[in-house]
Amino acid sequence: MIESEVEVSEDLVCDLLREQHPDLADLPIREVAGGWGNQMWRLGDDLAVRMQRMDTSPDLQFKERRWLPLLASRLPLPIPTPVRSGTPSERFPKMWTVMTWVEGTPLDHTTIDRGDHAADMLAAFLKALHVEAPADAPGASDFGTHPKNSKDGFERFLGAVDLGDVGFAEDDIRAVWDDAAAAPEWPGPRVWVHGDLHPANVVVADGTLAGIIDFGALFAGDPAWDLGAAWLLLPEGGASRFFDRYAQVDEATVRRARGLAVMKCLFLMLMGQNGDRGLPGGKSNWGPLGRSALDRVLKGL
Repeated sequence: MIESEVEVSEDLVCDLLREQHPDLADLPIREVAGGWGNQMWRLGDDLAVRMQRMDTSPDLQFKERRWLPLLASRLPLPIPTPVRSGTPSERFPKMWTVMTWVEGTPLDHTTIDRGDHAADMLAAFLKALHVEAPADAPGASDFGTHPKNSKDGFERFLGAVDLGDVGFAEDDIRAVWDDAAAAPEWPGPRVWVHGDLHPANVVVADGTLAGIIDFGALFAGDPAWDLGAAWLLLPEGGASRFFDRYAQVDEATVRRARGLAVMKCLFLMLMGQNGDRGLPGGKSNWGPLGRSALDRVLKGL
């Protein structure tokens, strides 16, 4: 299904709650701006309704329902956890879940002012998350493979992004990517990985990281897919402090992380790009975020 096939309105969300979870139906509800794969509605003070939108499969929400309650208790930052399950119906034939609300402002709408504290919090969070996953944990799909297997995506993003006005040399970008693609693979064990850390998937309060959201890409595999967030999320200089605090990361993993960060920066820039070369449903505020992050990646640690 595509987004236009079902219009998600406040009345629809209220009706679904009334039908399946009537004890929650009288809580105040309001739409949350943003979202890509899912549309969010704030429910009361402590909950949110996560409505499947651009995601084409219910598997991502099923994955969050199963694994997030097990992860949340040992993580030092709050994450959304499912509290009620919504069943697809004739009114809304897609997946929806009632989750806990994570207080804060998404980083794509604010800034981090306490860079050292944020670097420490991100390192603590990822150290706690990156532990060996059980054998039945979900594996990598579109996310999670070695950078060399994502060459087509990198080339597509690089070819579509307009570098003319942003001051980046294509050769410099390719050098970081090629170095990542040539780096040794993650030897294991498979660890839990968020998989899609970028400014819209973290929230900020009091100038620092306050929570991590949207675990639809969660998988077990190479932690490099998360470590690139050191450049994507933190102010200049934050990556060096992050890796000092995260500790015990080998050079090959840092190389893979830098390359994956470059690809994510290009994606953000493409999402923020207007015209035929941009992506459908793009977000104009993501372009500057991608450009500033790319500048940090190219400067290294």
